[in-house]
Amino acid sequence: METVQLLILVALLALLAEVTYLVVKLPRQTLSKKQGRPILVDTSVLIDGRIISVAKSGFIGDTLVIPRSVIGELQFLADNADHDKRARARYGLDVVTELQNMPQVTVEILQDGSKAEEGVDERLLSLAKKHGAAVCTIDYNLNKVAVVEGITVLNVNELAQSLRMAYLPGERMLLELVQKGQDSHQAVGYLPDGTMVVVEHSQKNIGKTIEVEFIRSLQTAAGKMMFAKPVEAKQSVVQPRQHKPAGQKPVRTPQPRTQAAPVVTPPPEAVVVAPKPVAAYHSDAQERHNAAKKPQHGPRQKPTHRPRKQRTSADREASLINLVDKQ
Repeated sequence: METVQLLILVALLALLAEVTYLVVKLPRQTLSKKQGRPILVDTSVLIDGRIISVAKSGFIGDTLVIPRSVIGELQFLADNADHDKRARARYGLDVVTELQNMPQVTVEILQDGSKAEEGVDERLLSLAKKHGAAVCTIDYNLNKVAVVEGITVLNVNELAQSLRMAYLPGERMLLELVQKGQDSHQAVGYLPDGTMVVVEHSQKNIGKTIEVEFIRSLQTAAGKMMFAKPVEAKQSVVQPRQHKPAGQKPVRTPQPRTQAAPVVTPPPEAVVVAPKPVAAYHSDAQERHNAAKKPQHGPRQKPTHRPRKQRTSADREASLINLVDKQ
């Protein structure tokens, strides 16, 4: 009898140990409310990856809940999408693993099914209403619908927008300089939110409000700081207008022109040609006729123009007598 009781006791202990193991190891289908408000993580946040930096900073004190349908969507994209989407989906799965390995972050996998027939967005909204959870997403449309449904939304883009610099390089503003900077030529002013602005070459303007242009910004663990330079006022030179009386044209003042000295060329020498008698013309015509009848041997040469000698009165009389004799 004692042996039977001992066996029953051992069996009960084994059954209790098995049930305890299953409760601990099997994934939970309900959310634990011991660690504050649960946060349902969307697919877009896992693909984006900035949730890792936020989690490392320690600002996530609640439990991150990743539905199984979200992981199923990442798996579907990693298997069936194009190259870019496959790479992003695989990166999202790596983000899930990295979040689980962080000791300061509590991550739970909610077994809601590997596939959401109504869509992952609708499944997230229904789970958030059911468990009173918030939704962490960067999807613009899902953000708007969740706000309409009265669900708390944690948007990483809004967080980054709130933490960015108030002024970007190239923007201008009026700034009051209140003290000297680290260098001898620097002056320091402060923005309305307390950000320090170091203005170069403005020590002489301490105590004044001047217009500055931001050059660059510096974000460190100690805070953020901006650097700027003063904007010099450019005075435009305005020429006075000349008032002219009505009905009259403006008088143009002649400008002196530099004239080149004229080149004086000496006049050609005058050549006096005496009138040629009629007999001389006949004599020249007869000579040209006789020369045309003579046979020409050899290549034809171009006649060379020789300067004609001035005939005297004796030559003209001789040619006239010769012409009369021939007639």
